[in-house]
Amino acid sequence: MRKALPIAAGLAAAVLVTGCAKSGLDRTRPNEFAVARQAPLVIPPDFSLTPPQPGAPRPQDTGPAEQALQAMFGGAAPRSAVEKDTLDAAGQNSVDPGVRSEVGDADTKVVDKGSTTRDIVAAPAGDGQVARVTTP
Repeated sequence: MRKALPIAAGLAAAVLVTGCAKSGLDRTRPNEFAVARQAPLVIPPDFSLTPPQPGAPRPQDTGPAEQALQAMFGGAAPRSAVEKDTLDAAGQNSVDPGVRSEVGDADTKVVDKGSTTRDIVAAPAGDGQVARVTTP
């Protein structure tokens, strides 16, 4: 029993070594360069780079989000005639530039949303840590 284990290990090692010798040393490999002729590297005839325009933004200066939007949607597309007519009918060019200052005017007519909305709007700014419920 003691002699059987070393003999079995020796036979296994001999089988492994002979297997490696037969498959690794005698193997002839195909020459991958002889399979197909390598074509020379050439620049395509329509390959033309334009020099950068003076004052034009560099591509590296735009952020990734801007580059993604530009790649997906392209630049600003011209509006169609229907879109122009719709915007003109909606009053695109008749917007009052001072509309934001008129909103807080006392003469502005508003709808009363109730005391709860007034309390929420008039609440002091904060992170809500000291919020309390008050009952009238």
